[in-house]
Amino acid sequence: MIGGPQIILIVIVVLLLFGGRKIPELMRGLGSGIKEFKKATKEEDDDSKE
Repeated sequence: MIGGPQIILIVIVVLLLFGGRKIPELMRGLGSGIKEFKKATKEEDDDSKE
């Protein structure tokens, strides 16, 4: 299992790799990708019910 220290280490590595200015842009892209995935799965469920 991933614990607190591992999450902190991952966050530090991400900050070092991408920098503080790129993080919001990456999170925005990730959020829109998740939204598109949920929309696609919902449409698939709607199609399978018909």
